[in-house]
Amino acid sequence: MTDRETVPSPSASVPGSGQALPEEALRIASGYAFAGPALDLGALLWDGRCLPDAQVRIPLPMLNRHGLVAGATGTGKTKTLQLIAEQLSAQGVPVFLADIKGDVSGIAAPGEAGDTVRSRAAEVRQEWAATGFPAEFYALGGIGHGIPVRATVTSFGPVLLSKVLGLNPTQEQSLQLVFHYADAKGLELVDLKDLRAVVAFLTSDEGRAELRGLGGVSTATAGVILRSLTAFEAQGTGAFFGEPEFDTAELIRTADDGRGMVSVLELAAVQDRPQLFSTFLMWLLADLFHDLPEVGDVEKPKLVFFFDEAHLLFEDASEAFLDSITRTVRLIRSKGVGVFFVTQTPKDVPADVLGQLGNRVQHALRAFTPDDQKALRATVRTFPRSAYDLEELLTGLGTGEAVVTVLSEKGAPTPVAATRLRAPESLMGPIDPAALDGAVRSSPLHGRYAQAVDRESAHERLAAEKETRSEEKRAEEEKRASEKKRPTDAPGEQQPRQRREPRTREPRDDRDVSVVEQVVGSGVFRSLARSVGTQLGREITRSLFGTARRRR
Repeated sequence: MTDRETVPSPSASVPGSGQALPEEALRIASGYAFAGPALDLGALLWDGRCLPDAQVRIPLPMLNRHGLVAGATGTGKTKTLQLIAEQLSAQGVPVFLADIKGDVSGIAAPGEAGDTVRSRAAEVRQEWAATGFPAEFYALGGIGHGIPVRATVTSFGPVLLSKVLGLNPTQEQSLQLVFHYADAKGLELVDLKDLRAVVAFLTSDEGRAELRGLGGVSTATAGVILRSLTAFEAQGTGAFFGEPEFDTAELIRTADDGRGMVSVLELAAVQDRPQLFSTFLMWLLADLFHDLPEVGDVEKPKLVFFFDEAHLLFEDASEAFLDSITRTVRLIRSKGVGVFFVTQTPKDVPADVLGQLGNRVQHALRAFTPDDQKALRATVRTFPRSAYDLEELLTGLGTGEAVVTVLSEKGAPTPVAATRLRAPESLMGPIDPAALDGAVRSSPLHGRYAQAVDRESAHERLAAEKETRSEEKRAEEEKRASEKKRPTDAPGEQQPRQRREPRTREPRDDRDVSVVEQVVGSGVFRSLARSVGTQLGREITRSLFGTARRRR
Protein backbone atom coordinates (compact mmCIF):
# COMPACT_ATOMS: atom_id res chain seq x y z
CA MET A 1 0.00 0.00 0.00
CA THR A 2 1.23 3.50 -0.81
CA ASP A 3 0.05 6.95 0.22
CA ARG A 4 -1.05 7.61 -3.38
CA GLU A 5 -3.76 4.92 -3.32
CA THR A 6 -7.36 6.16 -3.32
CA VAL A 7 -9.14 5.69 0.00
CA PRO A 8 -12.61 4.22 -0.64
CA SER A 9 -15.71 5.07 1.39
CA PRO A 10 -15.87 3.42 4.83
CA SER A 11 -19.35 2.13 3.99
CA ALA A 12 -18.14 0.27 0.92
CA SER A 13 -17.86 -3.54 0.91
CA VAL A 14 -15.90 -6.26 -0.83
CA PRO A 15 -17.65 -6.92 -4.18
CA GLY A 16 -20.21 -9.68 -3.81
CA SER A 17 -20.02 -9.88 -0.03
CA GLY A 18 -22.52 -7.31 1.10
CA GLN A 19 -20.36 -6.96 4.21
CA ALA A 20 -19.15 -3.53 5.26
CA LEU A 21 -15.47 -3.42 6.17
CA PRO A 22 -13.36 -0.85 7.96
CA GLU A 23 -11.82 1.69 5.62
CA GLU A 24 -8.22 0.45 5.76
CA ALA A 25 -9.29 -3.20 5.67
CA LEU A 26 -11.35 -2.55 2.55
CA ARG A 27 -8.44 -0.88 0.84
CA ILE A 28 -6.23 -3.91 1.57
CA ALA A 29 -8.93 -6.41 0.57
CA SER A 30 -9.52 -4.64 -2.74
CA GLY A 31 -5.89 -5.34 -3.65
CA TYR A 32 -6.61 -9.08 -3.57
CA ALA A 33 -9.88 -9.09 -5.54
CA PHE A 34 -8.46 -10.80 -8.64
CA ALA A 35 -10.61 -11.67 -11.64
CA GLY A 36 -8.57 -14.68 -12.85
CA PRO A 37 -7.63 -18.00 -11.23
CA ALA A 38 -5.86 -17.65 -7.89
CA LEU A 39 -4.82 -19.60 -4.81
CA ASP A 40 -6.71 -18.85 -1.59
CA LEU A 41 -4.38 -18.25 1.34
CA GLY A 42 -6.82 -17.15 4.03
CA ALA A 43 -8.77 -14.25 5.52
CA LEU A 44 -7.60 -10.75 6.39
CA LEU A 45 -6.71 -9.89 9.99
CA TRP A 46 -7.45 -6.33 11.00
CA ASP A 47 -7.57 -4.73 14.43
CA GLY A 48 -7.45 -8.12 16.12
CA ARG A 49 -10.38 -9.52 14.11
CA CYS A 50 -10.51 -12.10 11.32
CA LEU A 51 -12.56 -10.78 8.37
CA PRO A 52 -13.68 -13.79 6.28
CA ASP A 53 -15.22 -11.56 3.60
CA ALA A 54 -11.75 -10.20 2.81
CA GLN A 55 -9.93 -13.11 1.24
CA VAL A 56 -6.16 -12.96 0.62
CA ARG A 57 -5.08 -14.71 -2.59
CA ILE A 58 -2.19 -15.21 -5.05
CA PRO A 59 -2.89 -14.98 -8.81
CA LEU A 60 -1.97 -18.28 -10.44
CA PRO A 61 0.03 -16.68 -13.32
CA MET A 62 2.20 -14.86 -10.76
CA LEU A 63 3.49 -18.06 -9.11
CA ASN A 64 6.44 -18.14 -11.54
CA ARG A 65 7.54 -14.73 -10.23
CA HIS A 66 9.05 -16.62 -7.29
CA GLY A 67 8.47 -16.17 -3.60
CA LEU A 68 9.65 -16.38 -0.02
CA VAL A 69 8.07 -18.23 2.89
CA ALA A 70 9.81 -17.20 6.11
CA GLY A 71 9.32 -17.37 9.83
CA ALA A 72 10.69 -18.67 13.09
CA THR A 73 10.63 -22.37 13.91
CA GLY A 74 7.16 -23.62 14.84
CA THR A 75 5.19 -20.79 13.23
CA GLY A 76 3.58 -22.89 10.49
CA LYS A 77 5.85 -22.60 7.45
CA THR A 78 5.51 -26.30 6.56
CA LYS A 79 1.70 -26.12 6.66
CA THR A 80 1.81 -23.05 4.43
CA LEU A 81 3.85 -24.99 1.88
CA GLN A 82 1.33 -27.82 2.10
CA LEU A 83 -1.59 -25.42 1.61
CA ILE A 84 -0.04 -23.82 -1.47
CA ALA A 85 1.08 -27.17 -2.91
CA GLU A 86 -2.43 -28.62 -2.59
CA GLN A 87 -4.04 -25.79 -4.50
CA LEU A 88 -1.36 -25.80 -7.19
CA SER A 89 -1.90 -29.53 -7.69
CA ALA A 90 -5.66 -29.00 -7.91
CA GLN A 91 -5.03 -26.39 -10.63
CA GLY A 92 -2.93 -28.88 -12.62
CA VAL A 93 0.48 -27.45 -11.65
CA PRO A 94 3.24 -29.93 -10.64
CA VAL A 95 5.01 -29.15 -7.36
CA PHE A 96 8.38 -30.09 -5.87
CA LEU A 97 8.72 -30.17 -2.06
CA ALA A 98 11.74 -30.97 0.07
CA ASP A 99 10.67 -32.87 3.22
CA ILE A 100 13.39 -32.22 5.77
CA LYS A 101 11.48 -33.23 8.90
CA GLY A 102 9.66 -36.17 7.33
CA ASP A 103 6.16 -34.76 7.85
CA VAL A 104 5.14 -33.66 4.33
CA SER A 105 4.31 -37.16 3.07
CA GLY A 106 0.79 -36.67 4.45
CA ILE A 107 -0.08 -34.63 1.38
CA ALA A 108 -0.92 -37.93 -0.33
CA ALA A 109 -3.60 -38.82 2.23
CA PRO A 110 -6.90 -37.12 3.19
CA GLY A 111 -6.72 -34.92 6.28
CA GLU A 112 -8.50 -35.43 9.58
CA ALA A 113 -11.34 -33.10 10.52
CA GLY A 114 -10.45 -32.39 14.14
CA ASP A 115 -11.72 -29.52 16.26
CA THR A 116 -8.76 -27.30 15.35
CA VAL A 117 -9.34 -27.79 11.62
CA ARG A 118 -13.09 -27.17 11.90
CA SER A 119 -12.52 -24.03 13.95
CA ARG A 120 -9.96 -22.62 11.49
CA ALA A 121 -12.18 -23.42 8.49
CA ALA A 122 -15.10 -21.60 10.08
CA GLU A 123 -12.99 -18.54 10.97
CA VAL A 124 -11.72 -18.04 7.41
CA ARG A 125 -14.92 -19.28 5.71
CA GLN A 126 -13.21 -22.25 4.10
CA GLU A 127 -15.21 -25.11 2.61
CA TRP A 128 -12.86 -27.74 3.97
CA ALA A 129 -12.95 -31.28 2.59
CA ALA A 130 -10.49 -34.06 3.43
CA THR A 131 -8.49 -34.67 0.24
CA GLY A 132 -5.33 -36.53 -0.72
CA PHE A 133 -3.24 -35.42 -3.69
CA PRO A 134 -1.20 -37.40 -6.25
CA ALA A 135 2.37 -37.71 -5.02
CA GLU A 136 5.70 -39.34 -5.84
CA PHE A 137 8.22 -39.91 -3.07
CA TYR A 138 11.97 -39.65 -3.62
CA ALA A 139 15.07 -40.10 -1.48
CA LEU A 140 18.63 -38.93 -2.15
CA GLY A 141 20.61 -41.97 -3.19
CA GLY A 142 17.79 -44.20 -1.98
CA ILE A 143 18.67 -43.41 1.66
CA GLY A 144 15.24 -43.26 3.25
CA HIS A 145 11.76 -43.99 1.96
CA GLY A 146 11.61 -43.07 -1.68
CA ILE A 147 12.68 -43.65 -5.26
CA PRO A 148 16.46 -43.08 -5.43
CA VAL A 149 17.59 -39.74 -6.82
CA ARG A 150 21.16 -39.87 -8.13
CA ALA A 151 23.31 -37.57 -10.22
CA THR A 152 26.42 -38.44 -12.16
CA VAL A 153 29.51 -36.52 -11.14
CA THR A 154 29.83 -35.23 -14.71
CA SER A 155 26.31 -33.81 -14.56
CA PHE A 156 26.68 -32.42 -11.03
CA GLY A 157 29.66 -30.40 -12.16
CA PRO A 158 32.67 -28.82 -10.45
CA VAL A 159 31.01 -25.72 -8.96
CA LEU A 160 28.37 -27.57 -6.96
CA LEU A 161 30.81 -30.33 -6.04
CA SER A 162 33.32 -27.77 -4.78
CA LYS A 163 30.67 -26.44 -2.40
CA VAL A 164 29.91 -29.85 -0.88
CA LEU A 165 33.64 -30.63 -0.64
CA GLY A 166 34.33 -27.31 1.07
CA LEU A 167 37.00 -26.25 -1.44
CA ASN A 168 38.35 -22.71 -1.52
CA PRO A 169 38.15 -20.60 -4.74
CA THR A 170 41.62 -21.68 -5.95
CA GLN A 171 40.82 -25.35 -5.41
CA GLU A 172 37.44 -24.87 -7.10
CA GLN A 173 39.14 -23.44 -10.20
CA SER A 174 41.53 -26.39 -10.23
CA LEU A 175 38.63 -28.82 -9.99
CA GLN A 176 37.01 -27.10 -12.95
CA LEU A 177 40.18 -27.77 -14.95
CA VAL A 178 40.08 -31.43 -13.92
CA PHE A 179 36.49 -31.66 -15.19
CA HIS A 180 37.56 -29.93 -18.40
CA TYR A 181 40.31 -32.52 -18.84
CA ALA A 182 37.84 -35.37 -18.30
CA ASP A 183 35.35 -33.84 -20.75
CA ALA A 184 38.04 -33.31 -23.37
CA LYS A 185 39.34 -36.87 -23.00
CA GLY A 186 35.86 -38.38 -23.05
CA LEU A 187 36.27 -39.77 -19.55
CA GLU A 188 32.79 -40.01 -18.10
CA LEU A 189 32.65 -39.25 -14.40
CA VAL A 190 29.71 -41.36 -13.31
CA ASP A 191 30.47 -41.73 -9.62
CA LEU A 192 33.00 -40.50 -7.08
CA LYS A 193 35.52 -43.27 -7.77
CA ASP A 194 35.69 -42.03 -11.38
CA LEU A 195 36.66 -38.53 -10.30
CA ARG A 196 39.06 -39.93 -7.72
CA ALA A 197 40.66 -42.08 -10.43
CA VAL A 198 41.14 -39.09 -12.76
CA VAL A 199 42.68 -36.93 -10.00
CA ALA A 200 44.89 -39.85 -8.90
CA PHE A 201 46.04 -40.35 -12.49
CA LEU A 202 46.90 -36.67 -12.86
CA THR A 203 49.03 -36.81 -9.72
CA SER A 204 50.79 -40.05 -10.75
CA ASP A 205 54.09 -40.34 -12.62
CA GLU A 206 52.22 -41.17 -15.83
CA GLY A 207 49.80 -38.23 -15.54
CA ARG A 208 52.05 -35.41 -14.38
CA ALA A 209 52.70 -34.31 -17.94
CA GLU A 210 48.94 -34.07 -18.49
CA LEU A 211 48.61 -32.15 -15.23
CA ARG A 212 51.20 -29.58 -16.36
CA GLY A 213 49.19 -29.13 -19.55
CA LEU A 214 46.03 -28.17 -17.67
CA GLY A 215 47.27 -24.65 -17.13
CA GLY A 216 48.07 -24.14 -13.50
CA VAL A 217 46.83 -27.10 -11.47
CA SER A 218 49.58 -27.73 -8.95
CA THR A 219 50.34 -31.18 -7.64
CA ALA A 220 49.66 -29.92 -4.12
CA THR A 221 46.19 -28.62 -5.04
CA ALA A 222 45.36 -31.85 -6.85
CA GLY A 223 46.42 -33.71 -3.72
CA VAL A 224 44.08 -31.60 -1.56
CA ILE A 225 41.20 -32.36 -3.93
CA LEU A 226 41.99 -36.05 -3.81
CA ARG A 227 42.07 -36.09 -0.01
CA SER A 228 38.79 -34.14 0.14
CA LEU A 229 37.17 -36.63 -2.21
CA THR A 230 38.39 -39.57 -0.16
CA ALA A 231 37.09 -38.06 3.09
CA PHE A 232 33.79 -37.13 1.44
CA GLU A 233 33.30 -40.65 0.14
CA ALA A 234 34.17 -42.09 3.56
CA GLN A 235 31.11 -40.29 4.95
CA GLY A 236 28.86 -42.60 2.92
CA THR A 237 28.05 -40.10 0.20
CA GLY A 238 28.85 -42.44 -2.66
CA ALA A 239 25.19 -43.52 -2.94
CA PHE A 240 24.18 -40.03 -4.10
CA PHE A 241 26.31 -40.19 -7.25
CA GLY A 242 25.90 -42.75 -10.01
CA GLU A 243 23.48 -44.18 -12.50
CA PRO A 244 20.72 -44.35 -13.46
CA GLU A 245 20.75 -40.60 -13.15
CA PHE A 246 17.47 -38.95 -12.22
CA ASP A 247 15.73 -37.20 -15.11
CA THR A 248 14.29 -33.97 -13.74
CA ALA A 249 11.55 -34.10 -16.38
CA GLU A 250 9.90 -36.58 -13.99
CA LEU A 251 9.06 -33.59 -11.78
CA ILE A 252 6.88 -32.01 -14.46
CA ARG A 253 4.03 -34.51 -14.65
CA THR A 254 0.30 -34.56 -14.07
CA ALA A 255 -1.84 -37.41 -12.75
CA ASP A 256 -4.48 -39.15 -14.87
CA ASP A 257 -7.16 -36.88 -13.41
CA GLY A 258 -5.27 -33.77 -14.54
CA ARG A 259 -4.01 -32.72 -11.11
CA GLY A 260 -0.36 -31.77 -10.80
CA MET A 261 1.98 -34.38 -9.35
CA VAL A 262 3.50 -33.41 -5.99
CA SER A 263 7.10 -34.66 -5.88
CA VAL A 264 8.26 -35.05 -2.27
CA LEU A 265 12.00 -35.49 -1.69
CA GLU A 266 12.59 -37.04 1.73
CA LEU A 267 15.63 -35.54 3.43
CA ALA A 268 15.06 -36.64 7.02
CA ALA A 269 17.58 -39.48 6.63
CA VAL A 270 20.29 -37.06 5.45
CA GLN A 271 19.44 -33.95 7.47
CA ASP A 272 22.82 -34.25 9.20
CA ARG A 273 24.43 -33.34 5.82
CA PRO A 274 22.76 -29.99 5.12
CA GLN A 275 25.37 -28.70 2.66
CA LEU A 276 24.96 -31.84 0.59
CA PHE A 277 21.19 -31.89 0.31
CA SER A 278 20.87 -28.12 -0.22
CA THR A 279 23.39 -28.29 -3.06
CA PHE A 280 21.57 -31.30 -4.53
CA LEU A 281 18.39 -29.22 -4.58
CA MET A 282 20.28 -26.59 -6.55
CA TRP A 283 21.42 -29.29 -9.00
CA LEU A 284 17.80 -30.29 -9.60
CA LEU A 285 16.89 -26.66 -10.29
CA ALA A 286 19.93 -26.09 -12.52
CA ASP A 287 19.15 -29.25 -14.50
CA LEU A 288 15.58 -28.06 -15.06
CA PHE A 289 16.93 -24.73 -16.22
CA HIS A 290 19.09 -26.49 -18.83
CA ASP A 291 16.40 -28.70 -20.26
CA LEU A 292 13.27 -26.58 -20.32
CA PRO A 293 12.46 -24.36 -23.31
CA GLU A 294 11.65 -20.68 -23.09
CA VAL A 295 7.90 -20.10 -22.74
CA GLY A 296 7.66 -16.51 -21.52
CA ASP A 297 4.63 -15.51 -19.46
CA VAL A 298 2.18 -18.38 -19.08
CA GLU A 299 -1.34 -18.77 -17.67
CA LYS A 300 -0.01 -21.09 -15.00
CA PRO A 301 3.49 -22.30 -14.05
CA LYS A 302 4.92 -25.51 -15.46
CA LEU A 303 6.37 -26.27 -12.02
CA VAL A 304 6.66 -24.61 -8.61
CA PHE A 305 9.82 -25.57 -6.73
CA PHE A 306 9.99 -25.08 -2.95
CA PHE A 307 13.59 -24.71 -1.76
CA ASP A 308 13.53 -25.51 1.96
CA GLU A 309 16.27 -24.49 4.42
CA ALA A 310 17.45 -22.01 1.80
CA HIS A 311 19.95 -20.38 4.14
CA LEU A 312 22.13 -23.51 3.86
CA LEU A 313 22.59 -22.87 0.17
CA PHE A 314 23.97 -19.38 0.71
CA GLU A 315 26.21 -20.07 3.71
CA ASP A 316 29.92 -19.89 2.88
CA ALA A 317 29.09 -19.64 -0.83
CA SER A 318 31.64 -18.10 -3.17
CA GLU A 319 30.81 -14.93 -5.07
CA ALA A 320 30.71 -16.88 -8.35
CA PHE A 321 28.31 -19.40 -6.81
CA LEU A 322 25.97 -16.67 -5.56
CA ASP A 323 26.08 -14.97 -8.94
CA SER A 324 25.09 -18.24 -10.61
CA ILE A 325 22.13 -18.64 -8.23
CA THR A 326 21.01 -15.09 -8.95
CA ARG A 327 21.10 -15.59 -12.71
CA THR A 328 19.36 -18.96 -12.53
CA VAL A 329 16.50 -17.54 -10.46
CA ARG A 330 16.18 -14.56 -12.77
CA LEU A 331 16.17 -16.58 -15.99
CA ILE A 332 14.19 -19.68 -15.02
CA ARG A 333 11.02 -17.61 -14.69
CA SER A 334 10.80 -17.37 -18.47
CA LYS A 335 10.83 -21.17 -18.59
CA GLY A 336 7.65 -21.36 -16.55
CA VAL A 337 9.22 -22.39 -13.23
CA GLY A 338 8.48 -20.62 -9.97
CA VAL A 339 10.93 -20.92 -7.07
CA PHE A 340 9.94 -20.36 -3.44
CA PHE A 341 12.75 -20.09 -0.91
CA VAL A 342 11.85 -21.24 2.59
CA THR A 343 13.91 -19.96 5.52
CA GLN A 344 13.62 -18.10 8.83
CA THR A 345 14.26 -14.47 7.89
CA PRO A 346 14.65 -12.56 4.60
CA LYS A 347 18.19 -11.67 5.62
CA ASP A 348 19.11 -15.33 4.99
CA VAL A 349 18.69 -14.64 1.27
CA PRO A 350 21.15 -12.39 -0.61
CA ALA A 351 19.71 -9.05 -1.67
CA ASP A 352 20.08 -9.77 -5.40
CA VAL A 353 18.00 -12.94 -5.00
CA LEU A 354 15.53 -11.43 -2.54
CA GLY A 355 14.78 -8.65 -5.01
CA GLN A 356 13.45 -11.21 -7.48
CA LEU A 357 10.97 -12.82 -5.06
CA GLY A 358 7.65 -11.18 -5.84
CA ASN A 359 5.45 -13.15 -3.44
CA ARG A 360 6.00 -13.03 0.32
CA VAL A 361 4.47 -15.03 3.18
CA GLN A 362 6.15 -13.97 6.41
CA HIS A 363 5.27 -15.90 9.57
CA ALA A 364 6.07 -14.69 13.08
CA LEU A 365 9.57 -13.67 14.16
CA ARG A 366 11.10 -13.73 17.60
CA ALA A 367 12.87 -10.72 19.10
CA PHE A 368 14.42 -12.04 22.30
CA THR A 369 17.99 -10.85 21.66
CA PRO A 370 19.61 -7.74 20.13
CA ASP A 371 20.43 -9.79 17.03
CA ASP A 372 16.79 -10.90 16.80
CA GLN A 373 15.64 -7.28 17.06
CA LYS A 374 18.06 -6.25 14.32
CA ALA A 375 16.77 -9.04 12.07
CA LEU A 376 13.19 -7.95 12.79
CA ARG A 377 13.87 -4.35 11.76
CA ALA A 378 15.65 -5.57 8.62
CA THR A 379 12.65 -7.75 7.75
CA VAL A 380 10.23 -4.84 8.14
CA ARG A 381 12.29 -2.74 5.72
CA THR A 382 11.84 -5.39 3.00
CA PHE A 383 8.05 -4.85 2.89
CA PRO A 384 6.12 -2.10 1.09
CA ARG A 385 4.75 0.74 3.21
CA SER A 386 1.89 -0.52 5.32
CA ALA A 387 -0.97 0.59 7.56
CA TYR A 388 0.23 -1.99 10.08
CA ASP A 389 2.91 -1.55 12.72
CA LEU A 390 4.88 -4.43 11.28
CA GLU A 391 7.44 -4.69 14.09
CA GLU A 392 4.65 -5.23 16.58
CA LEU A 393 2.59 -7.39 14.22
CA LEU A 394 5.39 -9.80 13.27
CA THR A 395 6.19 -10.58 16.90
CA GLY A 396 2.52 -11.09 17.78
CA LEU A 397 1.33 -13.40 15.00
CA GLY A 398 0.01 -16.79 16.07
CA THR A 399 0.72 -20.18 14.52
CA GLY A 400 -0.85 -20.36 11.07
CA GLU A 401 -0.89 -16.58 10.65
CA ALA A 402 1.36 -14.55 8.37
CA VAL A 403 2.00 -11.18 6.77
CA VAL A 404 1.42 -11.45 3.03
CA THR A 405 2.19 -9.37 -0.04
CA VAL A 406 2.12 -10.77 -3.58
CA LEU A 407 2.18 -9.57 -7.15
CA SER A 408 -1.18 -8.61 -8.60
CA GLU A 409 -2.35 -9.76 -12.02
CA LYS A 410 -0.72 -6.60 -13.41
CA GLY A 411 2.58 -7.38 -11.70
CA ALA A 412 2.33 -4.67 -9.03
CA PRO A 413 2.83 -5.45 -5.32
CA THR A 414 -0.40 -5.87 -3.35
CA PRO A 415 -0.98 -4.11 -0.03
CA VAL A 416 0.56 -5.81 2.99
CA ALA A 417 -2.08 -8.07 4.54
CA ALA A 418 -2.00 -9.79 7.92
CA THR A 419 -3.65 -13.13 7.18
CA ARG A 420 -5.14 -16.04 9.08
CA LEU A 421 -4.25 -18.93 6.81
CA ARG A 422 -6.50 -21.76 5.69
CA ALA A 423 -6.04 -25.32 6.89
CA PRO A 424 -4.53 -27.88 4.49
CA GLU A 425 -7.02 -30.50 3.33
CA SER A 426 -4.50 -33.33 3.30
CA LEU A 427 -3.01 -35.06 6.33
CA MET A 428 -0.91 -32.67 8.43
CA GLY A 429 1.77 -35.17 9.35
CA PRO A 430 3.54 -38.22 7.93
CA ILE A 431 1.64 -41.13 6.45
CA ASP A 432 2.17 -44.66 7.75
CA PRO A 433 5.67 -45.98 6.76
CA ALA A 434 4.14 -49.16 5.32
CA ALA A 435 1.81 -47.10 3.13
CA LEU A 436 4.73 -44.92 2.07
CA ASP A 437 6.86 -47.91 1.09
CA GLY A 438 3.90 -49.39 -0.78
CA ALA A 439 3.45 -46.16 -2.74
CA VAL A 440 7.15 -46.13 -3.63
CA ARG A 441 7.22 -49.76 -4.81
CA SER A 442 4.04 -49.38 -6.85
CA SER A 443 5.32 -46.31 -8.68
CA PRO A 444 6.19 -46.82 -12.36
CA LEU A 445 9.43 -44.94 -11.65
CA HIS A 446 10.63 -47.47 -9.08
CA GLY A 447 11.77 -50.00 -11.68
CA ARG A 448 13.56 -47.26 -13.59
CA TYR A 449 15.68 -45.90 -10.75
CA ALA A 450 15.70 -48.41 -7.88
CA GLN A 451 18.71 -50.49 -8.95
CA ALA A 452 22.09 -48.74 -9.23
CA VAL A 453 24.14 -49.51 -12.35
CA ASP A 454 27.94 -49.48 -12.39
CA ARG A 455 28.97 -49.49 -16.04
CA GLU A 456 32.35 -48.85 -17.58
CA SER A 457 33.43 -45.28 -17.00
CA ALA A 458 36.56 -43.28 -16.18
CA HIS A 459 37.70 -45.54 -13.32
CA GLU A 460 37.55 -48.71 -15.42
CA ARG A 461 39.03 -47.04 -18.50
CA LEU A 462 41.98 -45.58 -16.66
CA ALA A 463 42.59 -48.97 -15.02
CA ALA A 464 42.45 -50.66 -18.43
CA GLU A 465 44.77 -48.05 -19.85
CA LYS A 466 47.22 -48.63 -17.00
CA GLU A 467 47.09 -52.38 -17.62
CA THR A 468 47.67 -51.80 -21.33
CA ARG A 469 50.74 -49.68 -20.59
CA SER A 470 52.04 -52.37 -18.24
CA GLU A 471 51.59 -55.06 -20.91
CA GLU A 472 53.33 -52.93 -23.52
CA LYS A 473 56.20 -52.30 -21.10
CA ARG A 474 56.54 -56.02 -20.36
CA ALA A 475 56.48 -56.85 -24.06
CA GLU A 476 59.18 -54.28 -24.74
CA GLU A 477 61.34 -55.62 -21.93
CA GLU A 478 60.92 -59.19 -23.21
CA LYS A 479 61.82 -58.07 -26.70
CA ARG A 480 65.01 -56.38 -25.51
CA ALA A 481 65.93 -59.39 -23.40
CA SER A 482 65.39 -61.66 -26.42
CA GLU A 483 67.62 -59.48 -28.57
CA LYS A 484 70.41 -59.64 -25.98
CA LYS A 485 70.24 -63.45 -25.98
CA ARG A 486 70.42 -63.76 -29.84
CA PRO A 487 73.77 -65.48 -30.89
CA THR A 488 76.29 -63.35 -32.78
CA ASP A 489 76.84 -64.34 -36.42
CA ALA A 490 80.27 -65.67 -37.39
CA PRO A 491 82.50 -63.26 -39.36
CA GLY A 492 81.95 -63.44 -43.08
CA GLU A 493 78.91 -65.74 -42.80
CA GLN A 494 76.38 -65.17 -45.59
CA GLN A 495 72.70 -64.70 -44.76
CA PRO A 496 70.96 -64.45 -48.14
CA ARG A 497 67.48 -65.32 -46.83
CA GLN A 498 67.50 -62.52 -44.25
CA ARG A 499 68.66 -60.02 -46.87
CA ARG A 500 65.86 -61.09 -49.24
CA GLU A 501 63.11 -60.47 -46.64
CA PRO A 502 61.28 -57.19 -47.16
CA ARG A 503 62.09 -54.48 -44.66
CA THR A 504 58.45 -54.14 -43.72
CA ARG A 505 58.56 -57.56 -42.07
CA GLU A 506 61.29 -56.46 -39.63
CA PRO A 507 60.12 -55.36 -36.17
CA ARG A 508 59.97 -51.61 -36.23
CA ASP A 509 61.72 -49.46 -33.71
CA ASP A 510 59.56 -46.73 -32.14
CA ARG A 511 61.80 -44.16 -33.80
CA ASP A 512 60.66 -45.40 -37.23
CA VAL A 513 56.98 -44.94 -36.38
CA SER A 514 55.26 -41.64 -37.06
CA VAL A 515 53.80 -39.63 -34.22
CA VAL A 516 50.28 -40.28 -35.51
CA GLU A 517 50.88 -44.03 -35.64
CA GLN A 518 52.25 -44.00 -32.11
CA VAL A 519 49.20 -42.13 -30.84
CA VAL A 520 46.74 -44.41 -32.66
CA GLY A 521 48.45 -47.48 -31.32
CA SER A 522 48.72 -46.33 -27.77
CA GLY A 523 46.63 -47.56 -24.89
CA VAL A 524 45.55 -43.97 -24.20
CA PHE A 525 44.09 -43.67 -27.69
CA ARG A 526 42.32 -47.03 -27.51
CA SER A 527 40.81 -46.06 -24.16
CA LEU A 528 39.77 -42.69 -25.56
CA ALA A 529 38.25 -44.37 -28.61
CA ARG A 530 36.13 -46.59 -26.41
CA SER A 531 35.04 -43.56 -24.43
CA VAL A 532 34.15 -41.57 -27.54
CA GLY A 533 32.08 -44.51 -28.70
CA THR A 534 29.92 -44.29 -25.61
CA GLN A 535 29.64 -40.53 -26.04
CA LEU A 536 27.94 -40.77 -29.45
CA GLY A 537 24.44 -39.35 -29.08
CA ARG A 538 25.47 -37.36 -26.01
CA GLU A 539 26.66 -33.80 -25.81
CA ILE A 540 28.32 -32.24 -22.79
CA THR A 541 28.09 -28.51 -22.30
CA ARG A 542 28.45 -26.76 -19.00
CA SER A 543 26.11 -24.15 -17.61
CA LEU A 544 26.22 -21.35 -15.07
CA PHE A 545 26.97 -23.86 -12.32
CA GLY A 546 29.28 -26.03 -14.41
CA THR A 547 26.55 -28.68 -14.50
CA ALA A 548 26.48 -30.77 -17.64
CA ARG A 549 23.59 -30.73 -20.02
CA ARG A 550 23.25 -34.09 -21.68
CA ARG A 551 21.01 -35.27 -24.48
CA ARG A 552 18.88 -37.90 -22.79
